[in-house]
Parts: sequence; structure tokens; C-alpha cells
Amino acid sequence: MSTRGPRIEFAVGAFLLLALASLLVLAIASTNGRFGVSQDTYPLKARFTNLGQLRPMAPVKIGGVAIGKVASIDLDPQKLDAVVVLDIDSRYKDLPIDTSASILTGGLLGESYVGLQPGGDPQTLKAGDEIAFTSPAVDLIQMAGKYIFGGTGTSPSPTTTAEPADSPTDASSTP
Repeated sequence: MSTRGPRIEFAVGAFLLLALASLLVLAIASTNGRFGVSQDTYPLKARFTNLGQLRPMAPVKIGGVAIGKVASIDLDPQKLDAVVVLDIDSRYKDLPIDTSASILTGGLLGESYVGLQPGGDPQTLKAGDEIAFTSPAVDLIQMAGKYIFGGTGTSPSPTTTAEPADSPTDASSTP
């Protein structure tokens, strides 16, 4: 049986250390460097009629900059709306009370996120407040179907398609 030289053992050890270091970098990048340590956040609520593909832990952004995450998604049993709780970083505690929330998609097939558009009101949202102005997610499949089939999904009313019985073109009405 041949013995392995010290160069091969060193190369294997260096390869394993490099693999472990790359796994550590991947772990740091996937958690944004937080490692489960909670940051100082405050909750806001928003109601939506359609969430699309929004999931917990999705980012909350203003102008493309992440300022928080979706903490939870529940269904209101009375209004049957989806209630989304947003954990906003406390550095952004001065959001105006007339801020609007929309569910947006990053690209055509990208992840869904909550986009906030700050208003101009001097009053600010407090922890636990509900965002009053919301826009639901856009269903791209439904929109494409309406475009392809050229309809709005409504049928014309019967009064616009029927002719009156006493019309002069009706042959049965002549004496």
C-alpha cells in the first residue's frame, strides 16, 4: 500500500477549508448578515383583496430599497380580506399616515414584494397602525387572457342589441 505524500494531504485540507469558507459566505449572504438577531422593528398592517404570490419574509421596499419584511399573512374572517403585517425597520419610523402600499413583482417572473409610496401628510404612522391606501397584486395571467381574447369580461346589455318592436323595418308591423 502506498503512502500519500504531504502535498496531497495539504491540497485536500486546503480544498475542505475553501469549501467551508464558501458555505459561510453563502450563509451570511442569504441571511443579509442578520443570523437570527432581531433588529429593532415596528409592525404596520395593510389589507389587500389579492395577494398574488406574496409570502412571509418578502421584502418591503420604498423606491427599490428594502426597509422591512412581511412578518405574517392572515385572513380577516369578517371582511374576508388578507391582512398583511409588515415589520418596518425603526430607522424609518416617520412614514406619513397617507402612505400607500402595493403588491409588486420584481420583473416578469420575479418575487413579489410590498412597495410603499410615502405621502405628504405631516402625521406619521405609529406601531400597529393600518395603511389605509392599498393596491392588490396584478394577475398577469388574467390580464393576458383579457388582452388575447379582446374582452373585458362583461357582456353587452340586452337593451342595446334588441330593436324596438314598432320599428319601420319590421315587416310584421305593417297593416
